[in-house]
Amino acid sequence: MDTSVTNEKWDEYVARAQKYFNTGLLHSEENDYKIELGREIAVARQAVIDGEPEWASLLKKGLPSGNPITWRTKADFSDWLDESPDSALEALQLIWAEDTSSITARIRAFTNLFPQSAIKGKVGTRARFISVLLMGLDVEDNPPFGLTVFNKAYDQTGYNRSESGSDEADLYDHALGFLDRFIEEATTRGLNLRHRLDAQSIIWALNQGRDGASDEDDLLQVGSELQVTREEWTRSVEKVLEERRALADKLLIPDEFLQQIETLLDEKRQVIFQGPPGTGKTYLAQEFAKHLAGSDEQVALVQFHPSYAYEDFVQGYRPILKDGQAGFELRNGPLTRIAKRAQKDPDGNYFLIIDEINRGNLAKVFGELYFLLEYRDQEINLQYSDEPFLLPDNLYIIGTMNTADRSIALVDLALRRRFYFVEFHPDKWPVKDLLRRWLEEKSLSKMMWISDVVDLANERLGEDRHAAIGPSYFMNPDLDESKVRRAWEHGVLPYIEERLFGQDDRLDEFNLDTLKAEVARGGADSEDGDTNDDGAEVSGDAG
Repeated sequence: MDTSVTNEKWDEYVARAQKYFNTGLLHSEENDYKIELGREIAVARQAVIDGEPEWASLLKKGLPSGNPITWRTKADFSDWLDESPDSALEALQLIWAEDTSSITARIRAFTNLFPQSAIKGKVGTRARFISVLLMGLDVEDNPPFGLTVFNKAYDQTGYNRSESGSDEADLYDHALGFLDRFIEEATTRGLNLRHRLDAQSIIWALNQGRDGASDEDDLLQVGSELQVTREEWTRSVEKVLEERRALADKLLIPDEFLQQIETLLDEKRQVIFQGPPGTGKTYLAQEFAKHLAGSDEQVALVQFHPSYAYEDFVQGYRPILKDGQAGFELRNGPLTRIAKRAQKDPDGNYFLIIDEINRGNLAKVFGELYFLLEYRDQEINLQYSDEPFLLPDNLYIIGTMNTADRSIALVDLALRRRFYFVEFHPDKWPVKDLLRRWLEEKSLSKMMWISDVVDLANERLGEDRHAAIGPSYFMNPDLDESKVRRAWEHGVLPYIEERLFGQDDRLDEFNLDTLKAEVARGGADSEDGDTNDDGAEVSGDAG
């Protein structure tokens, strides 16, 4: 226990907690979904303990595809279950053992069999996922953990952070100690928290600024008129969520994936979708930008290429003929135009989509944007103008990057630091099995073989991950075998030949008839038996 914590910090923190507790939203906003999640994981836990054949599918169904873990974390873990089921079962039986082992002992026994490759990320990411598994033991005693959230709570109360170099067990044990201290400090100040889940849920809410301190919450206790406003606001939020889910259904990708992109845009204001060609990067960028903007007029698209310059993108002089005299006129590029529109309409959301962003000479094209992308609240004079210019907060930038393009090397570290990156790859959600889901959606079951053929071809291209074949080549509503052959012969094969330049002996491996015959011989073995379960759970899980 950290005796250096000042009473003043705890007074302030508990006072904020009390305000949130008084709203009566603790259960509906925080506890209820965690308790339900704990029940789902407990079902999977029992199947693991009993060694039931369906334990893996039950676990995939029970794990959320959003809060408190990300869809990517779940996808990585699901891949590990598929690739190493025996090791995964042994590890899960250790963390969920029906004995009196301590939480730290359970975590360390699990992590000894849990490779770093199973979940990509730092120790905090792995600790967060492990905490979700522990919810299957007792969610009220073992609530979910998030390093960033708890670090903020530690700082706000004066509680020491975890020591540098702590492993997953140490991080979670330290968090549980803080929850116990929070309960103790709250009790002495008249706020009775029943268990660690209550404490954790309040921490989660305070981290998001939901401390009940807003004017709306204070006035809510005064009369019923504001309650109507709150109901109208709730309906508005529900409508937005419903529209996003409808878009996710249209795109045949998890709603949680769109939610993740929306979160990244809120935090960074600029993201880049990266992946092989044909994975739907540009299409999703346009559709999602239109959804978030609410109007096609608030979305602009440009495509970079080697001859594209700062004068084209930001601002530059253009030749004109005025009154019979040749001259030059300063004209704004698409970036400056949409930035000025966004600045005049602070309540609107504006989006600039930069297609093939890595094909331009970025240092030359972006110019002062290297500074402005990082410091949105500061103005700077542009190269050709003394007029102060800034990038308003309501202007979002989405770039697309073809990772099969050799020019990816031109994206320097300075620019990478200013963007969040979102991967679109045929072997990862949400692109994984997208073609199969699309064929099912379009009732083209007789053409399902092309999905298996693409998977087999990508498996053979595995050494060059960025050479993978995307599903967009074949997402034609009138798809039949003749269209598949044209797309393969005139779209896919030339691409493969370029990737395998100098390896002519390998080209026969990618003959369409050869691949189709191999898939047919494989029969049921060529299909991923968990695909439908994964797809259903990701699309339908509220997270």
